[in-house]
Amino acid sequence: MAKRKSTSPKATTKIVASNKKAIQNKEDTFLIVGIGASAGGLEAFKTFFSELPDAPGMAFVIVQHLDPTHKSLMVDLLKKYTKMEISEVEDRTEVVKDHVYIIPPNKDMAIFNGILHLMEPSLPRGFRKPIDFFQRSLANDQGVRAVGIILSGTGTEGTMGLKDIKGHGGLTIVQDPKTTNMMVCLVML
Repeated sequence: MAKRKSTSPKATTKIVASNKKAIQNKEDTFLIVGIGASAGGLEAFKTFFSELPDAPGMAFVIVQHLDPTHKSLMVDLLKKYTKMEISEVEDRTEVVKDHVYIIPPNKDMAIFNGILHLMEPSLPRGFRKPIDFFQRSLANDQGVRAVGIILSGTGTEGTMGLKDIKGHGGLTIVQDPKTTNMMVCLVML
């Protein structure tokens, strides 16, 4: 059974920052935080990003369950809650710190050598697991510099990705489904 400690989004920011200090050996090294959420994750994103400093020295990649036929408004909605630059990912985007990246609708995304790659989904709608897909690539690419966060939603989407991140020495955090608090997974799920 996993040991868990409830924390607020503000405390979660401190945990992520302390993990950042523990693994940084060079100035150009930074954490890449993969955040997964259901389509209804806007409130959780607002809370999370409003608690971050203006320049946290990390990059954030948001993977949401989106309707593949609708344009995402997340870039415009989140600009009110952070001073970091926010953009929808284009294929072969290099990840830089103090930036928020958002997956576009109807795409799968992976990271290789710090570059975000978009691809056409290989599975039909309803069978896709875009959060697991991205976070597993994040674990393989970044190792101890990977952070996996799951906000909102139900079901098991994101579980395999978090296991991979934890298995590569990264940090994993999940939102308690009964509250708006975060829970830090201290051992393997």
